[in-house]
Amino acid sequence: MIKIPAKVLIVDDEKDFVEMFSLRLEGQGEKVSTAYSGKDALKVLETTIIDVVILDIRMPGMDGIDTLKQIKKLYPIVEVILLTGHGSTETAVEGMKLGAFDYLMKPADFKDIKVKLENARKRKDEQEERIRQAEARFLLRRSGDV
Repeated sequence: MIKIPAKVLIVDDEKDFVEMFSLRLEGQGEKVSTAYSGKDALKVLETTIIDVVILDIRMPGMDGIDTLKQIKKLYPIVEVILLTGHGSTETAVEGMKLGAFDYLMKPADFKDIKVKLENARKRKDEQEERIRQAEARFLLRRSGDV
């Protein structure tokens, strides 16, 4: 079976973390884009098709929750996995209520990241397929064939 790479955007203000994490994901065959702030993430999303955003909650300027709100408003099908440090689990739960797929505690185990990433990508693919089917039914009804 051929694995189609997920298009992942990693957003964190810790540059070393972003670089190491993106190298690991690329080593697993994923296509990775990076951003070091919420505003940068939104700029990447304007020009790049992304399946899953892995988003740090605590960042200077536009934090992860504000970034999540904008992502879900502008790109509702893109799945978001939040990264949180100890002590901010409540914020991660708030993020899930706002549409995040899931969250991970830092430092996250790479196996956990990989599983959540695969599940988020699968959910996005399923949602896109449901939209395609609904559009096809709409077009058939509109043309009078149904």
